[in-house]
Amino acid sequence: MTKPLTDTHQFFLTAPSACPYLPGQKERKVFTHLVGPQAPHLNEILTQGGFRRSQAIAYRPACEHCTACVSIRVCVDAFRPTESMRRVGRRNRNLVGRMRTPQATSDQYSLFRRYLDRRHPDGGMVNMTVLDYALMVEDSHVETCVIEYRRRGLDSGISERGDGELVACALTDVLGDGLSMVYSFYEPDEELRSLGTFMILDHVERARKLGKPYVYLGYWVAGSDKMAYKGRFRPQERLGPQGWVRFD
Repeated sequence: MTKPLTDTHQFFLTAPSACPYLPGQKERKVFTHLVGPQAPHLNEILTQGGFRRSQAIAYRPACEHCTACVSIRVCVDAFRPTESMRRVGRRNRNLVGRMRTPQATSDQYSLFRRYLDRRHPDGGMVNMTVLDYALMVEDSHVETCVIEYRRRGLDSGISERGDGELVACALTDVLGDGLSMVYSFYEPDEELRSLGTFMILDHVERARKLGKPYVYLGYWVAGSDKMAYKGRFRPQERLGPQGWVRFD
């Protein structure tokens, strides 16, 4: 059940529900619709203000007694991978990432299903059908894309063609000041590749080539094992009451 926050602005507040990150906590979200010709501009402003996008909805936490969810973005120009991150890059040299229009495919959904069933069997997305997945990818009024990561085909040689098996995938918004990773998933049988880390590293390099200063990673939650990996990508900025603060 939802209700409008005010009579003049179309922002809404969800009812409390169990927090997926911190046991014993309740979460609430404030959200608005991203539709119409102003949706791209509104998405830019809201992302810079700590919102995340899901289909045609922008949302952020609005919990009464907790402020643990912190928006973070990687500072692209100053970012330098650690040695362990460089090892991740070397382990994935046989993968090619290609930016595509946001159109759902059967092999994307098959990978998405395997990822959810193995990595998040109790998560809120586990019952998503192929139609639900298509809406997640295609129901957008903002500039967005799908980045597919495939193995190099047998005939690709050292070219940039990735025409082999789909191994990882990211739904990504293209903003004026950066790339925002909306949702990503990968082959659960390839854990040793650290594909989640690899996709973030790839997004940093893509943003650098595009001349964009940030990669938005969504929310980081201190004390949540699920979110701990995001804190390793530094320098990064975290959104607090006084605005974005840099952490080196």
